[in-house]
Amino acid sequence: MTSQSIKNFFQVASLLLLLVAVGLMAAIITMHFAIHGAEVEVPALKGMTVADARSETSGLGLNLDVDNRYYSSDVAAGHILTQSPDPGVVVRREWSVRVAESLGPQKVDVPNAVGSAERVADLELRRAGLEVGVTAELPIAGPDEGTVIAQDPPAHAQDIAQPTVNLLVAAPGADTPDGYVMPDMTGWRAIGAQADLTKAGIKSAPLKFVDVSVPEVGSGPAPPAVPVVPGSVIAQSPAAGSRIDQDTTVTLTVAR
Repeated sequence: MTSQSIKNFFQVASLLLLLVAVGLMAAIITMHFAIHGAEVEVPALKGMTVADARSETSGLGLNLDVDNRYYSSDVAAGHILTQSPDPGVVVRREWSVRVAESLGPQKVDVPNAVGSAERVADLELRRAGLEVGVTAELPIAGPDEGTVIAQDPPAHAQDIAQPTVNLLVAAPGADTPDGYVMPDMTGWRAIGAQADLTKAGIKSAPLKFVDVSVPEVGSGPAPPAVPVVPGSVIAQSPAAGSRIDQDTTVTLTVAR
């Protein structure tokens, strides 16, 4: 092979390497813009109406999910209370932004469901614009099966957080008062929970108060966290579902 042929060979090889390098660079640049072109910064939605927030997120290629609704004396009804992810977080298009909607100040009067059949109580609560939250059962002598024996929040309560009412109903086997199934009282108002235990003949220890921190709104797909209501039960012993009797002492841990 002559020197001229060797020179031509290296020229062709160099040209091919240059073309490969240019192709790789173009592919990297294209991939970069493809990835980042599919990303968007989450806007600040707090205080906006749900309709405006939906329009804002839709224009950015994001989905808006209203996960919860809460009463608020600070944010007008129909406006956004909290959001997740936080404003400024960069996410992929089609990402779901979860928000909590304000119902405005509480205007509904909580009806008295105690003594009513569970089905009747459900209808009365819905008629008042409320929903049934957690329904727990407790074997107890006296009331007919399915009768509401306690509720939280209580009748005519003010400053409730959500438009939901938890019910405690008489369970099958109420003719055996020597044994009970411990209901789940987390989220109940402590005073009301103690009163219900006393009504069932169950002893309760002095309330155990603990300080709770205000949760930050996360940046992931989880729904917005809502602060724990002071005076509400956050833990209990024995645990829900445990078998207890009139010799059992129930300890309630309450948010301060």
